Amino acid sequence: MSALPDKPVRLYDTTLRDGTQGEGFQLSLLDKLRIAERLDAFGIDYIEGGWPGSNPKDVDFFQEAKKLKLAHAKLAAFGSTRRADTPVEEDAQVRLLLEAGTPVVTIFGKSWQLHVTEVLRTTVKENIAMIRDTVAHLKKNGREVIYDAEHFFDGYKDAPEHALNTLKAAAEGGADCLVLCDTNGGTLPSEVMEICAAVQQAIPGVPLGIHTHNDCELGVANAIAAVKAGAVQVQGTINGYGERTGNCNLTSVIPILQLKMGLAVVPELDKLQDLSYFVDDVSNNPHFARAAFVGRTAFAHKGGMHVNAVQKLARSYEHIEPRAVGNEQNILVSELSGQSNILIKAEQLGIPLDKGSPEAKAVLQKVKELENEGYSFEAAGGSLELLIRRELGRYEKPFDLKEFHASYRHYRDGHQPVCEATVKLYVGEVPEYTVAEGHGVVNALDKALRKALRPFYPEISEVSLVDYKVRIIDSHDATAAKTRVLIVSTDGKQSWGTIGVSENIIEASWIALVDSIDLFLQRQ
Repeated sequence: MSALPDKPVRLYDTTLRDGTQGEGFQLSLLDKLRIAERLDAFGIDYIEGGWPGSNPKDVDFFQEAKKLKLAHAKLAAFGSTRRADTPVEEDAQVRLLLEAGTPVVTIFGKSWQLHVTEVLRTTVKENIAMIRDTVAHLKKNGREVIYDAEHFFDGYKDAPEHALNTLKAAAEGGADCLVLCDTNGGTLPSEVMEICAAVQQAIPGVPLGIHTHNDCELGVANAIAAVKAGAVQVQGTINGYGERTGNCNLTSVIPILQLKMGLAVVPELDKLQDLSYFVDDVSNNPHFARAAFVGRTAFAHKGGMHVNAVQKLARSYEHIEPRAVGNEQNILVSELSGQSNILIKAEQLGIPLDKGSPEAKAVLQKVKELENEGYSFEAAGGSLELLIRRELGRYEKPFDLKEFHASYRHYRDGHQPVCEATVKLYVGEVPEYTVAEGHGVVNALDKALRKALRPFYPEISEVSLVDYKVRIIDSHDATAAKTRVLIVSTDGKQSWGTIGVSENIIEASWIALVDSIDLFLQRQ
């Protein structure tokens, strides 16, 4: 661990290898290269690119990665010790690790005697030799070697002497760092601290690392426990992606290390949320709204008393300043809101309100009435903005709807089904009547509405619908239940959510759709 000796803890990212073992998390070769560049720019110390002996994509990655101009991070190739009863010089998988051309090679070996005898079907003596030989061979070829002691905590609890002997073999081979792995994710923080202390006493002078899994929801807690016990390298993945329930989440560990423990590990922590969202977007996964530090609701306040307190003193209900991790405070407006929620939202819109004013009371009352009918403004800030504008007389009606109609026709003669919508409206005194076909009812209505408005407001061409969600309210009413529709729109610069509620899904969709266009025009 000769690089960056001044860093108290080094970050080792395995999103590109261990993360891709998670269900629903897949990356193309280009995806992996893009993420590697972002990890480097963020300040990650080690980037594990994959296992060149496992699949062609990882072999290609290491070839392409040689062209990357990484400013800080070291690339690591991942693999295993040599096979049993095979000279290390003749092991094809070890040869591929060297051919990857990375400055760092990370190998794993068996720490749990159960795996040695029942999985590898070899002897304890041979397993020890496999570890020592492979580490020594890689060191002889000029690599920095990180040794991942697989299943170490289970192995230690089962047979401490054997587990320690596997680490000693790696250390004798010249390993630069011994990483203790909680591969099954079943160890408790108290056990991690106790076992880390025992390892340091038995093998002094060799840096320790920690690699945890989240099967008990303790991946982050166990990593922090290991650091408290002296570990100087933390392995994990961005957003906690990984096999089963995932790996240690670096987007939680990093701010804990830096903000809570005073250990400087990255230069620009305020880029954390951007990195988190980038990995989600590239892998085509939804963002986890409730994620600690980086989630959309991490600093969201809904209850009136809480919002009132936050308005006076943010840290009364926020354990860190949201901007420190690139996030922001989010004031929600709902039936639980007090006037403080409304005042803050209005201020964000540039419409200052006085507490206790009739206008503030009117807005709050309207919100509570609508939420009682099934509306929810937490993700529909656009509709909330329109409500506030209307209640305060800051609203100018851009068009007057007279009627709309939508139909779906299915033919028995093999003709393609037709979904059609008509819209009749007035802009000022000018009538417009349009017809449009679409792939579905909402698409047809959207096209017809835009077709009617575009001659008067050509700028609406900038607006596009990016998300459409439907939720049934009070499902016990069966087909008579109310439907809540949430639409997210964007103009390429910002996005906004609008909502519609009705017993009729077409009407609910229409309400949300009209609000989305209406709000855009109000802001022009």
